[in-house]
Amino acid sequence: MSGYARFLTNVKNKIMEKKTGNKVRLGIFVAVSVVLFIAGIYFIGQRQQMFNSTFQISGIFKDISGLQIGNNVRFSGINIGIVEDIQQVTDSTVKVDLQIDEHARKFIKKNVKAVIGSDGLMGNKIISIIPGTPGKQEISNGDRIETIQPVSIDDILVNVKTTSSNLASITGDLSAVMKSIHEGKGTIGKLLMDSTMAQNVGQAMVNIKQGAGGFKQNMDAAGHSFLLKGYLKKKKKEDNK
Repeated sequence: MSGYARFLTNVKNKIMEKKTGNKVRLGIFVAVSVVLFIAGIYFIGQRQQMFNSTFQISGIFKDISGLQIGNNVRFSGINIGIVEDIQQVTDSTVKVDLQIDEHARKFIKKNVKAVIGSDGLMGNKIISIIPGTPGKQEISNGDRIETIQPVSIDDILVNVKTTSSNLASITGDLSAVMKSIHEGKGTIGKLLMDSTMAQNVGQAMVNIKQGAGGFKQNMDAAGHSFLLKGYLKKKKKEDNK
């Protein structure tokens, strides 16, 4: 075989090896992609309750506070379902359909209540089912449960703003009162800031104390008086009977 023929043979073999390597890599890529695709479908299906036996219940809310289809439903802190559908019923009511795992049915009673909450401080909205009374009949497919209207963040902010305004008003009034007292205005201001008034009040208390002492001395002297001594003894005997 000539050198040119051997060269062509080597080139042909390298091309075949390259094609074989490309096919192997392509096969590995396709296999990994299929596995990842199946795993993704499985995890999404698990989250959306696609592979579990489920039942449906619903509740009527006045305000769903940003709740969306696909959000979690929790019972005693455990994810047991998802929000399946949201429908506007009237201008003030919204119907929320829940898809619940069949395994949780035996724990959910007919008198449970649902409330909308948050998954953490700034997390997605969730529906929490509050347990009912033990011994009650378990919930059935298609039942409508009672709901509790959640406290709106907007309402909390309005109340905080109102409280802050009231506190500022009270602080302003207290500041004005203290200023008046410091300037000696009003009865309390005069008592605390006017030295003459304070001296007069002090002297009046001294006079009252001295007057009380003098009254006691007069009463003691009267008790020893000959004219009143017999009367006081008679009065004392009557009191002892």
